[in-house]
Amino acid sequence: MEEIDKYAKIIWDYMLMRHDLRPMDAIFALGSNDTRVAERAGELYLKGYGQYVICSGGNGKASTLPKSEAEVFGDIVVSLGVPKDKIILEPNSTNTGENVIFTKRLLTQKGLNLKSFILVQKPYMERRTFATFKRQWPEAECVVTSPQVSFDQYYNEDEDLKNRFINVIVGDLQRIKEYPAKGFQIPQEIPRDVLTAYEKLVALGYTKYVM
Repeated sequence: MEEIDKYAKIIWDYMLMRHDLRPMDAIFALGSNDTRVAERAGELYLKGYGQYVICSGGNGKASTLPKSEAEVFGDIVVSLGVPKDKIILEPNSTNTGENVIFTKRLLTQKGLNLKSFILVQKPYMERRTFATFKRQWPEAECVVTSPQVSFDQYYNEDEDLKNRFINVIVGDLQRIKEYPAKGFQIPQEIPRDVLTAYEKLVALGYTKYVM
């Protein structure tokens, strides 16, 4: 188990972009089952980091939410004190690429010329989200952040959750390798120790989300 944790933490650390945050036009929360993403987005709005909060997400394959991710996230940021007229919902996307493409289209329809975004995502998806956004919306400026939790805090001693998210980060690392050639993401340099950690986890059976 210590060996698995060691390799998973190497990938986790690589996925964190550690961007310095500064005020942008909008805070863009990308939907998932992890409602801490919405809490982080609401926190940043209340600290003055954006004029709007965009909540994007329908119901992906793994969704366990009672309605669209965008609606659930919207309810959370309202409960935190974000004014409803400062929230934009995009409830139809089912993956990261669609989050970006559908939101860009929606803002055009609304006549909102927003050019800079703080992307909010799960910690282990920061890098993939950044790479996707830069490919799909290259003319816009962005930085990325996530709920401020550590590797150990993220799964909170829930071994089933831990095994699932290790499978996910292995799949995400593979997509960082493969998706640029498909036109889905910009290329990202992957250090040798990160590739080794990926290969070790694949060999240990963490292949549920490997293509």
